[in-house]
Amino acid sequence: MTNYLILMRHGQSEWNQRNLFTGWVDIPLSQIGVQEALNAGKALAEYPIDMIFTSKLIRAQMTAMLALLNHPSGKVPLVNHEGEGKMEEWAKTYGKTDGFIPVQCAWELNERMYGELQGLDKAETAEKYGKDQVKIWRRSFDMPPPNGESLKMTLKRVLPYYENKILPEIKNGKNVLISAHGNSLRAIIMHLENMSKEDILEFEIPTGEPIVFRHTNGVFEKL
Repeated sequence: MTNYLILMRHGQSEWNQRNLFTGWVDIPLSQIGVQEALNAGKALAEYPIDMIFTSKLIRAQMTAMLALLNHPSGKVPLVNHEGEGKMEEWAKTYGKTDGFIPVQCAWELNERMYGELQGLDKAETAEKYGKDQVKIWRRSFDMPPPNGESLKMTLKRVLPYYENKILPEIKNGKNVLISAHGNSLRAIIMHLENMSKEDILEFEIPTGEPIVFRHTNGVFEKL
């Protein structure tokens, strides 16, 4: 049995465009990011999508929705609000769901939290603290920015969610799309590709470009 896992970093956000540290700040896509998401949809057209996982942040959700806007399956994303009180109760559907793609939004897939860097200009921060210090905050595996997360800390929340919630769907034959962020996706790729902590720090994930893994009998192969 062969199915697919597709990883996609969100398109350019307004704060990407303005060169600001974003992290968990909930910022939408820029116009360029919207176009990147639509272009990503062309690349996704050849793959069936049975389930979508996104972070809780709007830029990742916008990217997934726009990318699937013209998917040849004609299916519409349907967001699951399980555990969200009145929203869960009142958002239930009693009709057929075969024309929809379930969407699960999880904070565990959020971007690395940048702490006291969030909202700061990256160039100005480098001038204030020095390029080397900012590089350590941004690129070291286990050194977090002030009151923020390191990649190691991000990995510790992303991987359990992947293994407990996403991987079982893949093993059941589902074609899964994950729309998330540079660092949360690095954690998954590090796991799938058995990459070292040194290698993953240099691995760049472009915005709005799907990364496709073929899954066959428990084995993942990057296409």
